[in-house]
Amino acid sequence: MNSAVSSLAWFFISYGALVALFYAFVAVRIVQMLTRAPRVRDGLAEAAPPEGWPLVSIVVPAHNEERVIATCVASLLASDYPELEVVVVLDRCSDRSRELLRPFAERDARLRIIENATCPPDWAGKCNAARVGAEVARGEYLLFTDADVRFDPSLVRAAVGLQRRDRRGLLSLLPRVVAATWVERIVQPIAAMTLMQMYPIDKVNREYRRRPFANGQFMLFERSVYERIGGHAATKNDLLEDIAFARLVDASGARVGLAIAVDMLEVHMYSSYAALHEGWKRIFIEASRRRVRQLREKALLVLALGVGTPIAQIGAIAAGAAAGETMLLLAGAVVACGIGAQAVALAVFYRTGRSLVRDVVSSPVGAALVARMLWQGAEDLAGRRPVRWGGREYRLIPEDGFAGKKSGEVDARS
Repeated sequence: MNSAVSSLAWFFISYGALVALFYAFVAVRIVQMLTRAPRVRDGLAEAAPPEGWPLVSIVVPAHNEERVIATCVASLLASDYPELEVVVVLDRCSDRSRELLRPFAERDARLRIIENATCPPDWAGKCNAARVGAEVARGEYLLFTDADVRFDPSLVRAAVGLQRRDRRGLLSLLPRVVAATWVERIVQPIAAMTLMQMYPIDKVNREYRRRPFANGQFMLFERSVYERIGGHAATKNDLLEDIAFARLVDASGARVGLAIAVDMLEVHMYSSYAALHEGWKRIFIEASRRRVRQLREKALLVLALGVGTPIAQIGAIAAGAAAGETMLLLAGAVVACGIGAQAVALAVFYRTGRSLVRDVVSSPVGAALVARMLWQGAEDLAGRRPVRWGGREYRLIPEDGFAGKKSGEVDARS
């Protein structure tokens, strides 16, 4: 046997064995985390408080959302929660959003439409619109959501029940992400899995050494907690206000809760691949706490596991075949174990998130695209290239000393 071929075969087989062990661990970890994670539906088992259900104000900031706003508001007004108001803030809209909402307002007094024509120069548009809505809202609880969501009729009641049961100052939910295109179907699960590796549900909810996290598509606050941390004014300079809110709530002594709501909350996040790329890049930058090194390391890890694994498995079979029957059998066994462990881990995650399990076969493409988002986020951060969101331009300063600037500095312009 050629020594070079033998060495190459052993390299690929060893790599494949490590991958198999890694994905076996990941599969166990995913099952453990997801089986222990709270489900928002659990809140439906909670009885009504003796004093009655508290008033919940749902605040929806909307800028030119005619594509989705009617569906969103229809689902909110279909809620079976008995004490509810819906405040939609039309933020400098130039489309048909107001016209589409008028029939709802005429037949349901719970809907309030606020037309906001201005935005302070030091505020992001969405944050300012949410602030405007919060100022007119009357509820003991404030629920901030997006215009591209759809609520189950029992969602608000379930969320309030769960929040009161677990005594959370802020409850956030993980929704089902609706994927309308093939590229969304292959990117969204891998991106979500990467984010969950950064913020595992059990570490968000545990009593000690918490890792606070929130999803801006659903943030249910006790009003007293929201006001105590300074409301949206406290996050107006943050690129990702939901994670900033979670950290502020945790620092205030209140607790953040995160629950799974894939059967009760749907969201269609992006209308194009360009928007998806920029949106997830922004999420990863803030989720990594603006650390260039962490973004690069995560990009390489996603690339190595998602793209390098099938390449190594093909290499193991090829090198094993060239090295002889014994090595081929060993390579085949290792590859089979690796594929099995990887398939189980991804299938469990995809199924839990209501993604199509058959799209697991496209996961290497999704991993390559997610790795590109992470790497480009690191490059943008290191090079201080501006990030646009909510009508503002942010020039972020890395937190790990890249670019030679003071840590934590941010330059945000309208």
